[in-house]
Amino acid sequence: MKLYVRAPFSDKCLEELRKLFDTVIYEPWTVTGERYYEDEMLEHLLKEQPDALITELDRVTEKVLKGYDRLQFIGDCRGTPANIQVDACTAASVPILCTPGRNTQAVAEMVVGLILAFYRKILPSVQWVEDGKWVAGTTPYYLWMGNELQGKKIGFVGFGRISRVVAKILDGFECDISFYDPFIPGDQGHYHKRTLEEIFSESDIVTLHLPVLDTTRGMITEPLLRSMKKDALFVNAARSALVDYKALRGVLEEQRIRGAILDVLDSEPPTPEDVSIGRLPNVLLTPHICGATYEVTDHQSDILVDGIRKWMAGEQLETVVYNRDVLKQ
Repeated sequence: MKLYVRAPFSDKCLEELRKLFDTVIYEPWTVTGERYYEDEMLEHLLKEQPDALITELDRVTEKVLKGYDRLQFIGDCRGTPANIQVDACTAASVPILCTPGRNTQAVAEMVVGLILAFYRKILPSVQWVEDGKWVAGTTPYYLWMGNELQGKKIGFVGFGRISRVVAKILDGFECDISFYDPFIPGDQGHYHKRTLEEIFSESDIVTLHLPVLDTTRGMITEPLLRSMKKDALFVNAARSALVDYKALRGVLEEQRIRGAILDVLDSEPPTPEDVSIGRLPNVLLTPHICGATYEVTDHQSDILVDGIRKWMAGEQLETVVYNRDVLKQ
């Protein structure tokens, strides 16, 4: 079999792939910094003639699959295959193998780091020094005094992999942790299940960690945002489509809540209107980088090689294959 690898992969796992496949072509998108859209993807598949594809950002659509019908599987180095037209793969009998959890640790560490940065006013205080404003007569100790994270009430919306790692880190700060997740029946040890309304009205920090589904799109409404404590912090490192961003902007402009940490926007790259929310003094905006660490490449490589081995052996396919309907064909 011939494998075409378009995602960054660890050297160790590349060697494992070379043991599993007769030929491995390694051309990660990181070399040029550009993904392939459908016409380019089809062009390169026709050129390389692989039996399988590993990708991360490239667009794989119905047009691609109809133009090239030799793929036995697609490995996607993402938690969910947002770059792939899943129904088209299922119709073409092409299983998709994903890498759930690849950036769990990266996102969890960054979320806690951003909360600390916001609470302790790290970014504006550094800028203050760089701008030469630390002069005789100023008292930075009082000017940049912040808050401790210890003992704060943290409310999670969604309590999956990332939330649980964030919660584990926050245990070291002795935080009071609660969560809303309709798929979890009750308390999880010392993590307490609450209603969505209770999470928003009682928490010092509300943080989102859930996918965009028909049931979650727009679920964070203006009434929920306005029910938050005046000193509360809102964190979204998940997806912007979960939130009514117009309502969020209004709450922030009115200083109805303390502030927000945002790693996602409606448009990426953002429109001038979208990015302007980051210019509000009570907003810390990052460019969708919570999951961006070098170690993520190692994680996704390990997860996908394991998945490919299981697919080749016909083992645990229900857990390995994302579009499980292909297994019924």
